[in-house]
Amino acid sequence: MIGALILGLVAGVIGRALVPNDAFEHMRGPASWLVSIVLGLVGAFVGYLIFTRVLGIGDDDAFDLGGILSAIIGVVIVLLLANLLLRGRGGGRGARTA
Repeated sequence: MIGALILGLVAGVIGRALVPNDAFEHMRGPASWLVSIVLGLVGAFVGYLIFTRVLGIGDDDAFDLGGILSAIIGVVIVLLLANLLLRGRGGGRGARTA
């Protein structure tokens, strides 16, 4: 469990650094760290599904530190989808008002 949290934090922070202007960039402090951990865990699961289940490469453990690259790729995918969904509704920072 501790390894999963560390993986989530590392993958989340790196993934958020790779995606400019992400939908969660306005957050600061503990909320930002929590979002990074959650994004990292979701990204690790997405990366696990893509690489292990679909492509057949990797191991069978979704939340180990060996899968950091697939977790970072998963975080980038999740962030791009979140940007599309959150900013597409007009609720993001990039929304224009008349």
